[in-house]
Amino acid sequence: MERLKGAFIVGFLKLFSLLPFPLAQRLGAGVGWLMWALPNRSREVVRINLEHCMPELSETDRSDLIRRTLLDTGRSFAESACAWMWPPHKTLKLIKEVEGEHLLEEALAAETGLVCITSHLGNWEVLNHYYCSKCSPVIFYRPPKQKAVDDLLKRQRTQLGNKVAASTREGIISVMKEVRSGGAVGIPADPEPALKSGVFVPFFGVQALTSKFVPGMLKSGKARALFLHCIRLPDNSGFKVILEAAPEALYSSDEHEAVAVMSAVIERYVRTWPSQYMWSMKRFKKRPLGEKKWY
Repeated sequence: MERLKGAFIVGFLKLFSLLPFPLAQRLGAGVGWLMWALPNRSREVVRINLEHCMPELSETDRSDLIRRTLLDTGRSFAESACAWMWPPHKTLKLIKEVEGEHLLEEALAAETGLVCITSHLGNWEVLNHYYCSKCSPVIFYRPPKQKAVDDLLKRQRTQLGNKVAASTREGIISVMKEVRSGGAVGIPADPEPALKSGVFVPFFGVQALTSKFVPGMLKSGKARALFLHCIRLPDNSGFKVILEAAPEALYSSDEHEAVAVMSAVIERYVRTWPSQYMWSMKRFKKRPLGEKKWY
């Protein structure tokens, strides 16, 4: 069954990538509209997350944000299909603006380890092409369940000569070795880790189990960190890449402080572009001891 499901997903991705970008994006938004209009697990997860994280919103405003979030989720799916299947130079043409690019240039010139931190905001697949066009990083990722999809992503995410590392023990070791040797890595910091691999810190006013992997690599002071995000432009014509230097507190030897500041930076970006965040992710699956589960 997983093989059949994987083949179906790959075929669907290829179909989207054959379309002109504006049409693929509109069809993706159409899929998002169906996710909003019809009862389904993704819509329910978005609703639960936003009720807890944005309780200040009125029912009307929250309902509107749920709708816009699912439309943007559909767009992200279609855009990612194009980014996976197209040659990288075609995807890179969709990046219309870059803010803070000098920070990346300076970090690469320093010849120390570089940890670029992102989240599931905007389009991280387009961002992957941008980052990998500037250097040859190791991209950390969580493998999908379907082997056919995983094989496709490993192949397509390494078109520019970079490497990928799955979120396994071997993958973690390879990322750490890359940073220690002065190389560059890219890490999404918002997937929920195992209990032993994270600490609970605030995210939108609630406790969220957050990975301590990135702060752990930065403790030695032999690597620097940047935040990278790729945000969809208001007219949906392309993207803006934003780079930001990590706050000094991210290098703190106090693990909790470092993880908390990392979470706070990501929250600031999500609050600016809330509908472009993947609220359909079960970000808060694990709860502090004694707290009721959300999902």
